[in-house]
Amino acid sequence: MNFLAHIYLSGDDPQIKIGNFIADSVKGKQFIHYPKGIQKGIILHRAIDTFTDTHPTVRKGVRRLFPIYSHYSTVIIDILYDHFLAANWKVYSLIPLEEYVADFYDLLKQNIEVLPLPIRGFLPIMIRDNWLLKYATVPGIGEILSQMNHRTGNKSQMNLAVRELELYYTEFEQEFKSFFKDMEQFATEKIPKL
Repeated sequence: MNFLAHIYLSGDDPQIKIGNFIADSVKGKQFIHYPKGIQKGIILHRAIDTFTDTHPTVRKGVRRLFPIYSHYSTVIIDILYDHFLAANWKVYSLIPLEEYVADFYDLLKQNIEVLPLPIRGFLPIMIRDNWLLKYATVPGIGEILSQMNHRTGNKSQMNLAVRELELYYTEFEQEFKSFFKDMEQFATEKIPKL
């Protein structure tokens, strides 16, 4: 799961959303230095990642990409799944995606002081280029994958994965929908236990 899914799976708690969003920039036990709500979001993020990485449906998609993209296949699947969440947003939320994303960006701006420095560094670009809204279209995903490829020094060739998205669109979408039912149930049950 990438940014949009992690935010969505946090439910309505703003602190859990922030923690879930920043979790990849918070290593090891550093999370204990954050307020309790943000700690819960970080723990939830880690649980979601473990659940996702071990889910048989997700692994099926990873295997489809692995011969071409090797260990970057899991990152690509995370991004593709955010595409299917955004593209099918009306199934999952009554709040329009544009409004949901704008509200989340406002939440981050209002809590800028708690964000780790790497997040503060890319946040203006994320908001300016509206990454979360870009997930909804195939060209938008292409831009995101190109940015990711650039960050790997062009080693990953993730920018080319749009062709697999288009070639196996139906298969990836069906896998996402099947997996995401399990993921939503897992997150819903996990949050009260945090």
